[in-house]
Amino acid sequence: MSLDSRLAGIRLSTLTGAAREVKVRWAIACAFFALCVCLPAWAHIGPPYPIMQNRKVGPFNVEVWSNPDVETGSFYVIIDPPKGSGLAVPQDMKVQVAVQPLSKRLPVTVYNAWREKLLDHVEFKALVPFDKEEMWHVHITFSSSTANGEADTDVLVTPALLGRWDLLIFVLPFAGIGVLWFKAASVKRTRRRRKPKQAGLPHKPAPQATVEQIDHQST
Repeated sequence: MSLDSRLAGIRLSTLTGAAREVKVRWAIACAFFALCVCLPAWAHIGPPYPIMQNRKVGPFNVEVWSNPDVETGSFYVIIDPPKGSGLAVPQDMKVQVAVQPLSKRLPVTVYNAWREKLLDHVEFKALVPFDKEEMWHVHITFSSSTANGEADTDVLVTPALLGRWDLLIFVLPFAGIGVLWFKAASVKRTRRRRKPKQAGLPHKPAPQATVEQIDHQST
């Protein structure tokens, strides 16, 4: 094989490896984009997410985090005194969470929240049963001997997936991206190994015609 043929083979191999790597990177990018799109829809299956932030209720700042799943939804009501105000959340503070479908197919149902034993902030938790996937109206009331207030918001209740299999569903997209990344790295390493071997092939000079062959061709 001539030197030009070997160089052409090396170029073809390099171009093929580069094209394969581009395809793998494109697949990784598509998988990552799909994961980013799907995560917001799955967020309620994992940790709670905020449905109310920086809401002023009486003299306090209120945040509400929720994990609104069908069957049992959870609500976490965080009450913070304004910084530098010297106020404290009263010990007799009571929090209630009232829910109703926006369609009003069911009457308003009220659930009591209990105070969590936390050191760094004041938090109340309530468990609310939901029977159907739809938009629900949430009304939260605060009452104590020194401060009262209320706040409203809406939340989309979504079905829980497979319970104990939720973690596996979360892990699968990350595992897929890891496999694609490993494959891309393997292709790149293989291409780097082949390149010096092909570049180091000894050059064989073209065979020269002997005197007898020249005399025979001239006759």
